Amino acid sequence: MKQVLASSWALLLGMMLLMVGNGLQGTLLGIRGGDAEFSTFQMSIVMSAYFVGFLGGSRLAPEMIRRVGHVRVFAALGSMISAVLILYPVLVDPISWTIGRVIIGFCFSGVYVTAESWLNNSADNENRGQALSAYMLVQMTGIVVAQGLLLIPDPSGFLLFILPSILVSLAFAPILLSISPTPAFEATKPMTLKELFDTSPLGCVGMFLLGGVFSAQFGMAAVFAKLAGLSLGQISIFISTIYVGALVLQYPIGWISDRMDRRTLIFAVCVIGGIGAMVGFLLMNFFPALLLAAFIIGGMSNPLYALLIAYTNDFLEHEDMAAASGGLIFINGIGAIAGPLITGWMMGVIGPRGFFLFVAVLLFALAVYALYRMTQRSASTEVDDTTSYAPIFPSSSPVAVEVAQEYYIETALEDDAEDADTRL
Repeated sequence: MKQVLASSWALLLGMMLLMVGNGLQGTLLGIRGGDAEFSTFQMSIVMSAYFVGFLGGSRLAPEMIRRVGHVRVFAALGSMISAVLILYPVLVDPISWTIGRVIIGFCFSGVYVTAESWLNNSADNENRGQALSAYMLVQMTGIVVAQGLLLIPDPSGFLLFILPSILVSLAFAPILLSISPTPAFEATKPMTLKELFDTSPLGCVGMFLLGGVFSAQFGMAAVFAKLAGLSLGQISIFISTIYVGALVLQYPIGWISDRMDRRTLIFAVCVIGGIGAMVGFLLMNFFPALLLAAFIIGGMSNPLYALLIAYTNDFLEHEDMAAASGGLIFINGIGAIAGPLITGWMMGVIGPRGFFLFVAVLLFALAVYALYRMTQRSASTEVDDTTSYAPIFPSSSPVAVEVAQEYYIETALEDDAEDADTRL
């Protein structure tokens, strides 16, 4: 880990500042949209727009990098992010915010692709897993820190919009001043969706449903909290708790996943997450219960992303793992676009409790489907022969997923070599 920090500290610092800026603007829009009396449906469109842009950026950014290079793409997209963040308080209407969120989502996706390709280039076979862990830690830490900044007094109404713009601008300084040029960017041709579904129906269905769960957390949690009448301090703590749960439970769930049938673990994680959501649904007016629900939902749903990737890899040959990642990300992105829209509709029909009901329905549905898949075919392989779990969150770009896939492949090949030596 010391070697990773020594070689990538500037990149990790810059990415943490970027995540602070991204986490703050998402929550802030949810709060200020309520103050501006935007309807729940209007806010759901605004929040869904981020994932439209993010999915588009994940598809187009590699081509942009191949055309003009990492540094130019990184700097250009960063400038656009800063500009849009400042425009939010100037153009306070749903259409402007929706357009801004599409641009922000596109730019952040491109920035993540660029930064994560740098990270992958600086890592080697010995420390790739550690580099990925450090990157995931930085991501979650940045989002949690962002929620604390909500408590800064903002009498003018502009400071909390300007602050993420400043943080994003500052984030590029350590990265651009310390990063060495990277090799040409080569995107992996994705496996067709039909091939992917035939290989792992549970992986595909799980990724789609999880996209809705994650986007509801990332996009609509602040909208829910504002509609539920929470104070600014309570909103900050509530949203932070979601990501603290994700950070704390990522590694225990990963450790368990390498030691049991992953379908059973997927089922258990979904059931626990669904129960946590029902706690929030039933006890919405009791703040400690809301925090418990937030911790369980975040702690169960975020590690589920990496768990589904690891489970899908159990059915793939080593050479197909990277190709499968593109399809999984696309499926997750479609679910993420739909998530805020459906959440907003449910909150409009039954009130803020619709937020928790939506999350509970998706997690319980995935649990039922996992149980069904257990009856359709036996476990993919013996527990000792499964691919290793690599920590990765839904907020990452396709490059981070491919880095994780490289880690899976490398550890699998090492295990095969050790088995061969043992037999000899």
